[in-house]
Amino acid sequence: MEPIKLPSEEEIRAIYRQGEEAMVTFVGSLTEVVQALSGRVQALEDQLAKNSHNSGKPPSSDGLKKKPKSLRHKSGKKSGGQPGHPGNTLQAVAHPDHVQTHRVHRCQHCRASLEDTPVQEYEKRQVFDLPPVQVEVTEHQAEIKECPLCHQLTTADFPPEVSQPVQYGERLKAQMVYFHQQHFVPLERTAEVIEDLYGQRVSEGTIVEACNTLAEQVQPVYQAIKAELQETEETGHFDETGGRVEKALWWFHVVSTQLLTYYEPHAKRGKQALEAIGIFPQFHGTAVHDGYRSYFQYDDVRHGLCNAHHLRELIFIWEQYQQSWADEMIRLLLEIKSAVETAQPQQDRLSPAQIADFEVRYDAILTAGLQANSVSPPPEPPPKKRGKPKQHPAKNLLDRLQWRKRETLAFMYDFKLPFDNNQAERDLRMVKLKQKVSGCFRSQDGAKTFCQIRSYISTARKNGQRVLDVLQMALSGSPYAPPFLQARLAPNA
Repeated sequence: MEPIKLPSEEEIRAIYRQGEEAMVTFVGSLTEVVQALSGRVQALEDQLAKNSHNSGKPPSSDGLKKKPKSLRHKSGKKSGGQPGHPGNTLQAVAHPDHVQTHRVHRCQHCRASLEDTPVQEYEKRQVFDLPPVQVEVTEHQAEIKECPLCHQLTTADFPPEVSQPVQYGERLKAQMVYFHQQHFVPLERTAEVIEDLYGQRVSEGTIVEACNTLAEQVQPVYQAIKAELQETEETGHFDETGGRVEKALWWFHVVSTQLLTYYEPHAKRGKQALEAIGIFPQFHGTAVHDGYRSYFQYDDVRHGLCNAHHLRELIFIWEQYQQSWADEMIRLLLEIKSAVETAQPQQDRLSPAQIADFEVRYDAILTAGLQANSVSPPPEPPPKKRGKPKQHPAKNLLDRLQWRKRETLAFMYDFKLPFDNNQAERDLRMVKLKQKVSGCFRSQDGAKTFCQIRSYISTARKNGQRVLDVLQMALSGSPYAPPFLQARLAPNA
């Protein structure tokens, strides 16, 4: 926006001498400028007031000065493990691998010799440590024999995993992938870690090749996860986040349940991406998401909205504009959440009286909010502008809470549905962490490889598997799949 040029005193006096109409026109133009500047100031103040507490901004953007309050309340318990927690205290083992005996030679009091004195008992202490680790080289020798009848040579077969004259084994390649894909260690540093641990220098290309090989091996499991999510009737969590691929903005989409995770990158965020990925258009369960408009273009899908997003927006409206209805809605949503959590162990739904009471209070709060944000029509028809007319942030939120009441309170009507979309956000956090630690993806193939491997790792962890074990299984040609996916991996499936 170009700088606004204010009239000089002489120009103002000249307009004044032209009469009342000229002055009214002049003041009207100044009023329009003031209104435009007021809107810009309000927008900038809103932007400055947003943090991870009252918006979707990540905590890393808060800086060191801001200290956003948490929605969590103090439990009153002391920090640390609580009574009944199993803990991870190091316990002595009955049969140690090695025993070192430290002998007594002299009395520590009178210095008499104790060499021939029998031992009464032992005080035992155990040290848990790693033995020196180094890379072992196994040479495979295939016999070559000449047939005495036809005099042709026959060579024995090497094991399937031994395909090159010189190569790295599955365990070492699994650890390369583990450091790079599970803990997001950059390629150069992954090579340094392998060298420091095992005294073996590997190239960055070797690590990339190991990742590509593993992604190829887990491809059937990746597709089985997708097929299962397309057909499941359970709750599914959907979300997406932006990231850089070849210096361009791409979107990383996640679909997840308590036992499955599926990531896929796409250049678009909206319906075009949902169609290309192919899960949401066919989804049979209830889709929990943040209310992004593209999701609502599918009428056959049941929806549930993330109330963690609503709480952050309501906090912003309360803190920035001091609108009391927002504070009342925060308290009501948390009260409903508490009522559901209290009722869940004994029953699978709230009583009709409870539901009716919550609905009446919900509607009353919305009515009060709409009255506080009512918009009077302009005296004259405004000039037509492209797009949807801009509204106050409070009005936008009120409209969504009103039009999507059923989806907002879905967790109240069906206890199988969560209050928020934290499952997808936790799963998607790994994509952001990868980019923060290692930077953007240099190629589309690299982004797709990452998504396939992370889908496999996340699904395995949700099913109680150790990451290193399942990586080694995949590199050996037998990737892990949860029992309920085994049928999809059968040859005739």
